[in-house]
Amino acid sequence: MADTSDTRTPAQIEADIKRRREVLAETLDEIGVRVHPKTIVGDAKAKVIAHVDHTAGRAYVQVNRAVSEVRAQFTDERGAPRLERVVPVALVVVGVVGLLALGARRRGH
Repeated sequence: MADTSDTRTPAQIEADIKRRREVLAETLDEIGVRVHPKTIVGDAKAKVIAHVDHTAGRAYVQVNRAVSEVRAQFTDERGAPRLERVVPVALVVVGVVGLLALGARRRGH
């Protein structure tokens, strides 16, 4: 059976009660701040911003990876262009631009 006798003096008991009241007051203030509408909205905004930052970071990594892969297709290990790959692509681009220019010229008349 637990000993229920209290050997503290009345002054010690009053000091303990005072400390507990202060802790309780701090806790209630903290709860009041947490449930305040501005705090809830601020927390929600912070979560959305964090999610957007995370998504943007992932998108940046994906784009950077894609650019690196394309660059690797058109350059060698030293960074010099691979003409056997650049020239055919350049010819296709010039051909497409030429066809678009001819098509625009025909629509213009």
